[in-house]
Amino acid sequence: MLEQLIKNYLITSAKVDPAKFDQSGLMVADLGLDSLAMVEMLFEIEDRFGFQLSDPMRYQSMGYADMVTAIEAEVRVHHDGELPRIDAQGSAVHPR
Repeated sequence: MLEQLIKNYLITSAKVDPAKFDQSGLMVADLGLDSLAMVEMLFEIEDRFGFQLSDPMRYQSMGYADMVTAIEAEVRVHHDGELPRIDAQGSAVHPR
């Protein structure tokens, strides 16, 4: 779910070629994001899940799958171990 959200954002907003995601061992650096595009992607995640990611620039040197895993771990920490559902508009739905 979170991976699909990130992938969709990268394809539609950062214009990353969808075929890149088929590469095994894909590195974030291979996505061709400049610093601004990387920050915008992370801001999008922060806005959707309602918290600020710690040390956001660390993701630039990670593998893509490792980045998704690390972001998911931070989301879970800020949501009592849960990964909030994403609604049709792409916003996090927090259980009551």
